Amino acid sequence: MLEDKVLIWKFKCGSRDALYRIYEKYKKDLLRLAVILSNNASDAEDIVHDVFVSFAQSAETLKLSGNLKSFLLTCVANRARNKNRANQCRQTAGLDEAESVASQLKTPEQWMIQSEELRRWSDIMAQLPYEQRETVILHLRAGMKFRQIAQSQGVSVNTVKGRYRYGLDKLRSILDGEFEK
Repeated sequence: MLEDKVLIWKFKCGSRDALYRIYEKYKKDLLRLAVILSNNASDAEDIVHDVFVSFAQSAETLKLSGNLKSFLLTCVANRARNKNRANQCRQTAGLDEAESVASQLKTPEQWMIQSEELRRWSDIMAQLPYEQRETVILHLRAGMKFRQIAQSQGVSVNTVKGRYRYGLDKLRSILDGEFEK
C-alpha cells in the first residue's frame, strides 16, 4: 500500500507521527490476533506493546520488502507463540475478549449482538488444535499467504496447507453438528 510505504519512509526518517499512525492503523487487528493466539487479553496487550517497541527501535535497520500489516501480524504471531511456549498454558481466550480490547466504541445493542456471535465463534475456534487455529486465523483474518505463514511458523508450505485444510474440515464438522441439533 502506498500509504504504508510513505509511513515507513517517514518513520525511518525519525517521524514519531508516522510511528503513531502505524500503531493506530493496525493496533485493533494486532490485538485481536494476539488475544486469540495468546489466550489472554493482558498478555495480548503486552505482546502488541513489545512488538511496537521492537519495531520503534528498528527504524535505522528496518528493511521491509513486503506488506507492513503482514510483517506486524507475523511479529505478533511469533511473539504470541514464544509466550505460549514459555507459559505452557493453552487456555482459550474468547474472541469476545479480543473485541473488547480492540473496540470500546460500540453501542450497547451492537455490543450485545456482536458479543453473542463472538462467543459462539470463540467456542468453535477453541475446539481446533492450536496450530490449526493459528493457521486458519492468519490466513483468513490476517490475509497472509501460506508461504508467509510457513516462514513465520518455521514449517513447510505443505504443512501449513494441511493444517489449514484440517482446520477448515474440523470447523465444517463442528458447524454441521450444531445445525443438526
